[in-house]
Amino acid sequence: MAAPGAAGSAAPAGMGAGSRKALYQFGYARSIDQDAFAATGKPPRHRVVVVGAGPVGMTVAVDLAMRGNEVVILDDADRIGEGSRAICFAQRTLEIWDRLGVAKPMVDKGITWQVGKNFLKDDLVYQFDLLPEDGHKMPAFINLQQYYAELYLVERIAELPGIDLRWRNKVTAIDSQAEGVRLTVETPEGAYEIDADWLIACDGAKSPLRDMLGLEFRGEVFDDRFLIADVKMTADFPAERWFWFDPPFHAGQSALLHKQPDDVWRIDLQLGPEADPEVEQKPENVIPRIERMLGHRNFELEWVSLYSFQCRRIDRFVHGRVVFCGDSAHQVSPFGARGANSGVQDAENLAWKLDLILKEQADEALMATYDAERSYAADENIGHSTRSTDFIAPKTAMERTLRNAVLNLAARTEFARAMVNSGRLSKPTTYATALSTPDDALFSDSAKLGAPVPDAPLKRADGSDTWLLDELGAGFTVLHVANGAAPNAVDGATLRIVGGDLLDETGQFRRRFDATPGATYVIRPDQHLAARFRHFEAGKVSAAIARARGRAPVPA
Repeated sequence: MAAPGAAGSAAPAGMGAGSRKALYQFGYARSIDQDAFAATGKPPRHRVVVVGAGPVGMTVAVDLAMRGNEVVILDDADRIGEGSRAICFAQRTLEIWDRLGVAKPMVDKGITWQVGKNFLKDDLVYQFDLLPEDGHKMPAFINLQQYYAELYLVERIAELPGIDLRWRNKVTAIDSQAEGVRLTVETPEGAYEIDADWLIACDGAKSPLRDMLGLEFRGEVFDDRFLIADVKMTADFPAERWFWFDPPFHAGQSALLHKQPDDVWRIDLQLGPEADPEVEQKPENVIPRIERMLGHRNFELEWVSLYSFQCRRIDRFVHGRVVFCGDSAHQVSPFGARGANSGVQDAENLAWKLDLILKEQADEALMATYDAERSYAADENIGHSTRSTDFIAPKTAMERTLRNAVLNLAARTEFARAMVNSGRLSKPTTYATALSTPDDALFSDSAKLGAPVPDAPLKRADGSDTWLLDELGAGFTVLHVANGAAPNAVDGATLRIVGGDLLDETGQFRRRFDATPGATYVIRPDQHLAARFRHFEAGKVSAAIARARGRAPVPA
């Protein structure tokens, strides 16, 4: 059923004092579960309950619903839009959201960018282009305030049957049971209980569910503090990522400038470990810093916050029938845009596996591969984030001297540019996973085993334009390059034939997949490459699909 208070009822709330906040308010609505629990004292049961209506929680709910599952989402708030928060959404995240029918309004509203520039003082030392080649439906990155991303997800939820989004429903207790969990939920009208076969915890970095289960974050918390300010102004700066080391307007520290929609600009300023959060967020202290950076006072503050770098995770993401996703499972520093992007990729990895388990098309043991693959991704992101933090905020004078030497060399030498680290920007993880079938032939180029397959422009047989990712099925897809008679579909997988129902007129598919006549690719429901063969053999393809479902024996 449609989400209560979702599409059509979101109303901008009043702007907060001091910092302007674009809020969308949603109404609390009593659920039928409250009536049922009040009448019988027996908790109603659901297959899947998601806690947290942020980008990650709503993504996993939409994905499950589009696969035919019913989902309840519980959120303790009744509004979205507490500042811009996450703003940089990467190509892979946009491809996921495009599959879920929500990327278009995001891309239309967002600021598209792909060029980044690093400065030492006033001097440009290094410039990069994230998407130097064409032939991708989605851009390299967009900048979009998180409240817009959340609003478009709420509107998408309202279009789908099977999602019950409940605002002001706060989980206050959890009881793990043999085949699920029991939740106590507090509402404005009192508490009720519900049971869930599966609970997906998307309740953020301060996750109450994580605390209720006694799970600890392990990792590193860095001392330096950073100021975030959303500034509304009219400026002719290009839509690029600008990062300064030791800028003249903020000596000895770092600064970042990013453009957002609605003439809003994100500014990050390093303040050092001694900064007092309460003092530094006062407008009388923020405004002079911004004024020194911009050289004028023609701006308004929309939102201000302070943060410190945290690179941490819980040991395991799956605890019985409780699965942790996004910031509730792992944290990274904001530089590199690895937080929300990795969380959305958690959601996609989880959704197709849980769907197969719910439909008894895979064993529950498949959930262990969610933990394995996304723990690997978290460790990869934490490693990148930690190295970025060490470069941006050196701990000693010697480290700072080395960092500045690298920056000075970067203006003149290629090897030093590779060492400049103002935040390695988010890329999807290539899984070294038991679900992949090892290659039995040599392949090269950008389609890597265990990675999301690259998009490519294609034409349908009727001459209309399309994109490779748009042609993949919701389940497994077998992608075959024509070489005589077409093969038969295998194990219910979607069959697509390049050189048959799809045409590669630009040659980009061939180059990106190292495709030769007869080549065959097995693609998972999350669009990661599970297997590839130089020739189609039904037995090998069937075994690869079974292996990717977790049902085939995997050699030790």
